[in-house]
Amino acid sequence: MPAPAMGRINWAGLWVLCGRETLRFLKIGQQTIAGPMVTTLLFLAVFALALGGTFREVGGRPFLEFLAPGLIVMSVMQNAFANSSSSLLSAKMTGNIVDLLMPPLAPGELLTGFLVGGLARGLCVGLAVSMAMWVFVPIRLHDVAVLGYYVVSAALLMSLLGVLTGVWAEKFDHMSTITNFVVTPLSFLSGTFYSIERLPEPFYSAIQFNPFFYVIDGFRYSFIGHSDANLGLGMAVLAVINLGLLLWALWMFRTGYRLKH
Repeated sequence: MPAPAMGRINWAGLWVLCGRETLRFLKIGQQTIAGPMVTTLLFLAVFALALGGTFREVGGRPFLEFLAPGLIVMSVMQNAFANSSSSLLSAKMTGNIVDLLMPPLAPGELLTGFLVGGLARGLCVGLAVSMAMWVFVPIRLHDVAVLGYYVVSAALLMSLLGVLTGVWAEKFDHMSTITNFVVTPLSFLSGTFYSIERLPEPFYSAIQFNPFFYVIDGFRYSFIGHSDANLGLGMAVLAVINLGLLLWALWMFRTGYRLKH
């Protein structure tokens, strides 16, 4: 196959791949956008019903206002992961991966296409969930810049993890293993439903090794102005992890690991 010239970007091919990955989930929006939105609203409803009339405060805000940002960004993360991982694995399982590897696209361009798809789906779901929650919970923005950094970093983190999972997995059981034993536990043990200030040792220290905690904490700060950890530390942790995952994913595409056989 013709190799892309060094230093040049195949903009046409990249545009087509990004469009393919985006249209892939938009065509079934009732499943990929509306479904996660309803599921997240059910989480909110369960907590609202469980609390009844006792709306205690966390971080100086009513509990539902504390909870809502965590649910929003959790939906962003889960759907960004689902899009990139399922796209790659489906292409491998059906043999369509050849159609992606044959065009003159560099490894970085291929990776960018899958990441854009994951980012787009995660952000679309996050926007849909935010608009739906706004009807029931008075959501107010505190810091737009922090919001932008954390929501993009969260979607990128999970898109990269999804790409790595999609490349590594050889069947859907493998992807389910990562979802059930990595993504879901880290999501639920990230402080989404509680403030870590209430946790005893050693759980208080252990949760700070969970990168999802910094995502939830920073994103929540952008709404309620309260954080359990240092924002600068959280930003640095996410930047380092995303860079590491990006280099790992690039290596996989350059070597053709589990893609070219």
